[in-house]
Parts: sequence; structure tokens; C-alpha cells
Amino acid sequence: MNRFLSNLSKITLGIAIVAGAASCGQKTSNTTTAKGDSTSSTAPATKTADKIVYVNADTLSAQYEYFKDAKAKLEGKAKKAQENLQSKGQAFQRELAEAEQKAATMSASERQATEERLARKQQELAQLNQNASASLAQDEQSEMTAVYNSITEYLTKHAKDNGYQYVLTYSKTNPAVIYADEKLDITKEVVAALNKEYKAKKTDKK
Repeated sequence: MNRFLSNLSKITLGIAIVAGAASCGQKTSNTTTAKGDSTSSTAPATKTADKIVYVNADTLSAQYEYFKDAKAKLEGKAKKAQENLQSKGQAFQRELAEAEQKAATMSASERQATEERLARKQQELAQLNQNASASLAQDEQSEMTAVYNSITEYLTKHAKDNGYQYVLTYSKTNPAVIYADEKLDITKEVVAALNKEYKAKKTDKK
């Protein structure tokens, strides 16, 4: 039997960078100020820094209830599929062992028929394994896409509401950002808002 989805628990949440560009009106205003007052030449750098924040992807994936529910759902499906395959595989092994014990007493035609039947079952098991793996992979993509969309939709709105030009992600396992000042970390408020939003959606569905 082929091994089946040995470790679904390694699912990780890929959170892409969400860039929320400032409005044209803000850009025009900054440009006008810079031209009209030479003493404010250092102001744009400070303002730009204030408009860049980040979200800790590790914390978000550990604390966002929607992601945890989706992960648990996928792990449940994987466990059920694995148990089904193991049960069928064990039954096949018993049938194979029984056929081997009776082989000496079988006629040539019986042996041939048994071998063909067992070969078909083996192929069916292999196909079942392949289909289950493909189905779970599709479910994982669908679930994680939904989680990703809920995060990016919220962060896009949050960035626009607060005038952020960029919302970056930081992760120890994938450190695209080498250093991040904790003062720019908005993870806590994002997680709280996302969980509040998710809880409301779950309540509405009941």
C-alpha cells in the first residue's frame, strides 16, 4: 500500500503582502507641502514610515480561529480517509494471505482467476488512494484560499481606513523581513478584529 498523506498537520498559512496604496489626494497634498515649505523636507520620510505596518504571520496562524477551524476540518477529513484506506488495505492483505495458503490446492484456472481478481483489487486500492489524496489537496486549497481571502479583505480595508501604504508580513520560519520594529506590529488588533468578524459570521449561519 502506498503511504497516504503522512503529515497534514504541517499545513501553513501563506499570507501574502497586502499593499494598500495611499489615495491620490494624499499624494498630491504631500507633494504640495514639500514644494511650499522647504523646512518640511524630512517630513515625508517620517510619514512614510508611519504608514508601513506589519502582521506576524506565525501569531496570526496560531490565534486566528477561522484558520484553526479550517485546519482541524482538513485534519479530520485526512484521518477519516486514512482510516478507510487502512481498513481496505488490511482486508486486502488478509485476502492475499488466504489465497497464498490455498494456492497449493487450487487448479491452474483457479489460481489464474484469483491472481487476476487480487491484481484488480490492488489497482482499485491504488486508485482509491490517489483519488483521496487529490480530493484532500483540493479541499486544502479551497479552505486555505477562503481563509487567505478573509485576511486580505480585512487588511485591505484596515489599511485604507488607517492610511497605511503597506501592510507587510513577518515570520520566523520565512523571514522576508529581516527586522521589524514592534511599534509597527498590528497583529494583536488584527487577530482580535478577525476573530470578532469570524464569530459573527458563525453566529449568523446558525
